[in-house]
Amino acid sequence: MAVLATDGFEQVEVTRPLKHLLRQGALVDIVSLHRGKIRGNKLLSPGIALRVNRTVDEVSAANYDALFIPGGFVNPDLLRQSDKAKMLVTAFDVAGKPIATLCHGPWVLVSAGLVHDRKLAAWPGIQDDIRNAGGTWLDEPLVRDGNWVSSRSPLDLLHFERGMTELFEETPRRIARPVRPRRFAQYRPRSALAFLLGVGLEVALRRRLLAA
Repeated sequence: MAVLATDGFEQVEVTRPLKHLLRQGALVDIVSLHRGKIRGNKLLSPGIALRVNRTVDEVSAANYDALFIPGGFVNPDLLRQSDKAKMLVTAFDVAGKPIATLCHGPWVLVSAGLVHDRKLAAWPGIQDDIRNAGGTWLDEPLVRDGNWVSSRSPLDLLHFERGMTELFEETPRRIARPVRPRRFAQYRPRSALAFLLGVGLEVALRRRLLAA
């Protein structure tokens, strides 16, 4: 599956769902607008950095079974300004492939022109954007509409994780040309202690986490 994200993603909205999917055997690529790393947020504080596997220039919807668009205040606003990101999201939807999103993530669907006559949950602050685009905003912890699942906020993560897993499991595998996927475990958060003490300690901490 592909995670479409860039700088400013909400940390918990990436780490928790993907750890849940990895326990189900999922393979993940972080797809972004630029190479290198993207930096997340923990509300208004700096969060973890994730290594980008592929850029939107290097992939197509045919490479993946499903798409996950996390939220955050900045992440979806940057993505919705990218024509290539919107084209990628549109290609997933046209192909009927599952799309999971929450919080502010549906902003990308709005700007891609996909929410007309669709139902979804999202952060209450963007309900007007959804309605103005012809969609229906629902104040529910999980909304399933065809090939979409959506939730309002990180408070709904238990519902979101279950709904996303069920949707992804229902969808036949239709990868045309697989990209080399990476397990998300390779991108575990850098702790503040590891950052201060150096790479050696970080490697040791990662090994302990992976062995747990």
